[in-house]
Amino acid sequence: MMYAHAERMIAALDRAGARGLLHLGRKGLEKESLRIRRDGAIATSPHPEAWGSALTHPYLTTDYSEALAELITPALTETPDVCEFLHAIHQFLYAHLTEDELLWCASMPCAAQDDRAIPLAEYGSSNLGRMKHVYRVGLDYRYGRRMQAIAGVHFNYSLPLDFWPLYQALRADRRTQREFMDECYFALIRNFRRMGWLVPLLFGTSPALCSSFLAGRTTRFKPLDRCTHFLPYATSLRMSDIGYKNKNQAALKISYDSLAQYVASLGRAIRTPYPEYEAIGLFDGGQRIQLNSNVLQIENEFYSFVRPKRTIRSGEKPSVALRERGVEYVEMRALDVYPFEPTGVYDLQLRFLEAFLILCLLAESPPISPEEQAAIEYNELTVALRGREPGLELLVGGGRRAALDWARDIVDAVLPICDMLDAGRADAAYVSAQRLQSETLADPERLPSARLLAEMRASQMPFSEYMSALSRQHAGYFRTRPLDTARAAEFEKLAADSRAEQRAIEAADRLSFEEYLEAYFAERLPEASA
Repeated sequence: MMYAHAERMIAALDRAGARGLLHLGRKGLEKESLRIRRDGAIATSPHPEAWGSALTHPYLTTDYSEALAELITPALTETPDVCEFLHAIHQFLYAHLTEDELLWCASMPCAAQDDRAIPLAEYGSSNLGRMKHVYRVGLDYRYGRRMQAIAGVHFNYSLPLDFWPLYQALRADRRTQREFMDECYFALIRNFRRMGWLVPLLFGTSPALCSSFLAGRTTRFKPLDRCTHFLPYATSLRMSDIGYKNKNQAALKISYDSLAQYVASLGRAIRTPYPEYEAIGLFDGGQRIQLNSNVLQIENEFYSFVRPKRTIRSGEKPSVALRERGVEYVEMRALDVYPFEPTGVYDLQLRFLEAFLILCLLAESPPISPEEQAAIEYNELTVALRGREPGLELLVGGGRRAALDWARDIVDAVLPICDMLDAGRADAAYVSAQRLQSETLADPERLPSARLLAEMRASQMPFSEYMSALSRQHAGYFRTRPLDTARAAEFEKLAADSRAEQRAIEAADRLSFEEYLEAYFAERLPEASA
């Protein structure tokens, strides 16, 4: 069993002195939030200037839409510090948001009568800004705007640097440390793909959605009320085939067996023409509407539960950064926004995810065969659509296994890791995080997706009204808790500096936009990254 291997490694790490070291891994968040009006409609106003430049601000940008804010924390070693920083960003946003607008607290978008009601993000007149905008225009033509307006939370994680020499010695591995780290991070990613269905099961909060999102395609869904559709046992429709389980990318053969294979397979997708996108064309009149007509315009278009990541330099593609300097951290992308907390996340949730990622690292992780890949895709979609179904079975090892039994085994295997993470700490917060999930699995009606459906039924409010009420409640929370003067000044300076940096980028452009794109895809850009 893969957990037995992890258990042996945990014991060996403990004997080697890793207790007290492991909790120093770096954690960060990227949390998306739709900006809405008080009437529940998506805001059509521009990204507020007082927030700073969406192109250059280090902690506050936009994702797909001008209304889809993305809040980013730095990578920090303590989970409470990550949560506090995210809380502070929300406080700053609300200090500069009109009373008529607020942040939507759910992953699935609020009512949208048509795609045109979702404004595409703008990034100014620079080549870099135009490239980011055109990429989003291309996404509109390829997938429509509704899917791109879905919000989520990305959890970024890296092991402490001092961990690697110790772990490499235990494994008696003779490669360079960078090669060893790359292989270990890809082992983690492979195991997360095998077991990552656990995240929407435990933390999914999108079992229902506004009927307008479906645009009449309601056949397999059930009506909850006059304006809401749902699936009775769904956990995360966001992670299903109506959200980020994208049919257009189902045939991509992205390999996670090694860094070299991952970069090569992703590169093929970016270079391979796709007939449907060729039919769209690159221009509408004189306006460019796609960066290219290939399977992927750029690497960010590839949707995955988890990604290897490396901080990019100016003018550098993400895959080039990975190839040249190796994996720096992993980005876990399977979290729904948690609507019951003002910031959309909570401390014990993040602690459990950290321990779970460490389990994925330490467990045995062979290459993924085509047969296992098919089982992984089945499990991901099945849990998203009917993860709470009584007696549900998932595919594993050529057979089937009860989903809840498998989930309990994984959560049990996390416990000794939580115990190590708690070393020298009085609060035992990691063990508390594990215990909470163990207790939840003992009573699946406590799962967040079940709780959300129960509370919506009790409120007798449609999805849009229920989430609007929660969003107003969270807005009131932040508006009555302003930042202290010093912290507010820090964020004001970040915003001003970002606006100045955008102006400098715009003034420095020397290439035409078409020359810029050609240089970017040829990896010849001296400045600016996409």
